Amino acid sequence: MHAFVTGATGFAGSRLCRTLVERGWQVSALVRTTSRAAGALDGLPVTRVAGDVRDPASLGGGAMAGVDVVFHLASAFREAKLSDETYRAVNVDGTRHVLEAAAAAGVGRVVHCSTVGIHGDTGRTPVTEESPPGELDDSYNVTKLEAERLARGFFAERGMAGVVVRPTVGYGPGEPRFAKLFRSVQKGRFVMVGSGETLYNMVYIDDAVDGLVRAAESPRAPGEVFLLGGAENITLNTLVRTVARIVGGRVSRARVPLAPVLVAGDVCERIFKPFGVEPPLHRRRVGFFSTNRAVDIGKARRLLGYAPATPLETGLARMADWYRETGELQA
Repeated sequence: MHAFVTGATGFAGSRLCRTLVERGWQVSALVRTTSRAAGALDGLPVTRVAGDVRDPASLGGGAMAGVDVVFHLASAFREAKLSDETYRAVNVDGTRHVLEAAAAAGVGRVVHCSTVGIHGDTGRTPVTEESPPGELDDSYNVTKLEAERLARGFFAERGMAGVVVRPTVGYGPGEPRFAKLFRSVQKGRFVMVGSGETLYNMVYIDDAVDGLVRAAESPRAPGEVFLLGGAENITLNTLVRTVARIVGGRVSRARVPLAPVLVAGDVCERIFKPFGVEPPLHRRRVGFFSTNRAVDIGKARRLLGYAPATPLETGLARMADWYRETGELQA
């Protein structure tokens, strides 16, 4: 099997490329010439295709020739400083370009990576694939929802064997965004914003990648949408206490009220974003404390045989080891 992977230098994309190679796939990886993360593919026998999802010409000209499956993971993500136009150009227009190139090349299947974020705040009841989108107020989730709708419409209109996956929060070695949480807990400086009872779902990277590959290989997957998450929904309090056990830290009983922090995040984003500067606090960061992300992965279990195998504490311990190796965390 021959795979074409967009977003190949990212956390999930690079791990997907490695897993596909280990399973005997031929892999082509779309890599931007300006990418600072291209080293994530070093040592892997993958064909690097210079290009950008925003540039349809770079996706044509034989880039997808002989490809069986396209994994579309590329997206603009996390950075509050990015303009709405950038999010749209990458997440929506980029998806359109990838789909059109795949159709022109006669690709057999496309796995489109969406996000659990399209459900907004799930509340206390876990969402399923049939749950409606939530109320969205950030450019990332708004454009990811639009891109998912574009992909599903394209699959139906063109008769393409397409699959949509909505991963939850990925974690594991190679993911830097939890380093600050680990350090603050280790030093006894972490203070919870709000009650800490917000529900969260985390999926270990190897389990998420296994779900992506199953979506590419299963005869039951085309035309379907799958939530790919961890085995359990946990509270933030549970997450922090688990990290504390792993790093030997202390969890403060202090709490900061949520409401003023939400206001501060919104104000900071409005001030800094027009200047292209990453704000010190923004809505997505505060959303970590305020937005429930509870999911039901029963459909992926039934149709794909998906079974997340990594317990939370095991996965977090592996990530802590990686932080120590990279100097992000004290040994």
